[in-house]
Amino acid sequence: MTQKLLVYVPPHPLIKHWLAVARDAATPSVLFRSAMTELGRWLTYEAARDWLPTQETTVQTPLEICEGTVIDTQIPVAVVPILRAGLGLLEGAQTLLPLASIYHLGLVRDEKTLEASCYLNKLPEKFDPQTRVLITDPMLATGGSIMKAMAELTQRGVDPALTRIVCVVAAPPALGQLNAAYPGLTVYTATIDKTVNEIGFIVPGLGDAGDRTFGT
Repeated sequence: MTQKLLVYVPPHPLIKHWLAVARDAATPSVLFRSAMTELGRWLTYEAARDWLPTQETTVQTPLEICEGTVIDTQIPVAVVPILRAGLGLLEGAQTLLPLASIYHLGLVRDEKTLEASCYLNKLPEKFDPQTRVLITDPMLATGGSIMKAMAELTQRGVDPALTRIVCVVAAPPALGQLNAAYPGLTVYTATIDKTVNEIGFIVPGLGDAGDRTFGT
């Protein structure tokens, strides 16, 4: 069976609520940051459901010994925020993955060509092949930035099947490219919008997530 990109839009009321807050042009920067934090938290919660490594154990309750399941801390977990907008989702993700290593990746898009280039790369030279990687990037629009990020990760040994992308809004161009190049990958998004306009913005989208997060 041919693998395909898996895209989940969790039908959670809190995700829907914070998405609406983030979309609203009247939302001030301080509240927009809160929306990004909450979306990072709840989308990471959904992404971690069948992704975090676990192991069986036994625990002593006040009454007797019983079986239990815990997170396997021997298998590394990494979070890669795509700077700068991905920082908005990082806080929420980090509250659920407090032991994860954080590797910053700074990408900037040329406004004319819409091509992404890297200005900061804190990725290690090689990842353990079992590493679970969570990428935070609010907008998957033209696909330039996320494709660049995936290229940087996979050439360092990251397995796309063990990788999760958490975003707020995804659009067909980016999803199409990811599907063609990384069919084992999984994306968790608050919504999938209809199109990308001529300047590379998702429509209806929520504007520039970085500008709105940091008020600049």
